[in-house]
Order: sequence, then C-alpha cells, then structure tokens
Amino acid sequence: MLEGISLSVMVYGLAVVAVAYFVRGVAGFGSGLIAVPLLLMRLPIDVVVPVVVLLDYIASASQGLKNWQAIVWRDIWPTLPFMVLGVLAALYVFHAFNAKILTNSLAVFIVLFAIYQLLAKAPHRSESRLWAVPAGGFGGSVGTLFGTGGPFYVAYLQLRGHEKAAFRATFATLFLIDGGNRLAGYLITGLFGLKELTFAAMFLPVMAVSLYAGGHVHLKTSPEAFKRAISVLLIASGIVLLLR
Repeated sequence: MLEGISLSVMVYGLAVVAVAYFVRGVAGFGSGLIAVPLLLMRLPIDVVVPVVVLLDYIASASQGLKNWQAIVWRDIWPTLPFMVLGVLAALYVFHAFNAKILTNSLAVFIVLFAIYQLLAKAPHRSESRLWAVPAGGFGGSVGTLFGTGGPFYVAYLQLRGHEKAAFRATFATLFLIDGGNRLAGYLITGLFGLKELTFAAMFLPVMAVSLYAGGHVHLKTSPEAFKRAISVLLIASGIVLLLR
C-alpha cells in the first residue's frame, strides 16, 4: 500500500508524528496543528488529513476516557449540532476545491492562529456558553478540512474558565466526538481507505510513546514558555507551507 513512498518520507513522517504527539502529551492539544502542515511538505493533503484525524481520535480516547470524571458535559452538549453542520459543509468543500487552495488556506490559518496565541491573554472570568456555537461550527468544518479544529475548542474552553484537569478531559471528549463525525464522513465520501489506514498503523506506535512521554513532563513545563515556543514553530511551518 506504500509503494512509491521513499524511506526518507517514512522517516520524516515518523519524526513529525513523534514531535506532534509529544506536544499533545504536554499541552493536551496541538498535535494536528503541528503534524498536518509539516506532513504536507512531503505527503498529499487527502492522505495527511484523514490519517491525522484518526491518530487524534485515538489520542483523544486515551486522554478523555482516562479522566472521565473531570469531563464537563454541560459545555459539550451545546457544540454538537453546530459541529455536525460544520463537518457536512467541510466535506462538500473538500471535494469542490483543489488541494493547492486547501493547503494555502491551511497555511494562512496556522499563521494567524499562532499570532493570536502569542498575543492573546487568558480570560479572567467565565464567558457565556453561547461561544459553543462558533466553536462547534468552526471546529467541525476546519477540523474536517485540515485536521486542525482544536484551536476553536481550546478557545471555547478557555473562555469557560476550566482548571487544567477539566480542560484536558473536556477537550479530549469534544475531539473524540468531533473525530468520530469526521471519520464517518471520510469513510462515506471515500476519503479514507487502505492506504490511509496503513499510514496510521505505521505512525501509531510512535504516537503512543510520544503521548506517554509528553504526559510525564507536562507538569514540569512553564505553560507560557511552552505556548510561545509552539507558536513560533507554527508560524514557521505555515510560512514554509505557503512558499513550497
């Protein structure tokens, strides 16, 4: 299933997955934001996005179910109908636009989000649950198109003012539900097949080890310094993706 894929591409892919899921183990999110733009430098978007979505789905299951008692369900339910609408809209766009337009759109989104993350300040009080509407809609649509819908769920949960354990468990559960919708859509529309499954199987052991390692160092890391470092990496990867 991987005929025509060189050894250097496989090694590169494994290295990207290792970094992306180590970051997720530390921060609780961010794997798609890192993995997708970097993998797109060597692999096509219609392979990269479904594979990363499947890996994120598995990662979310391990993180969310492990801390199920900390999940804040009342902040999840309002996102669901808008999440489904976003996924359906994105599946149409995936088939209607060519890969170059989608890739450039992703690069711009990555850079803008990274700049926002560098400049934004954490909210000092809990904001309205109405933020579930744009979070669900954009999370579902952008996540389906680019495998990177996490920033919208992160922003929503930060606005709701959750402490660390509740944030990580609730985010993982949101991503688990969203990922299930996306994977179902990819399967129905023919975007997920044996080739993508083979790549996911190849990346899975590296992902598991990286998540485990990241999870054991996240308490020792300064959140602000870590966020700045990731933002710089995202800006660089977005610019390289635009110029390739």
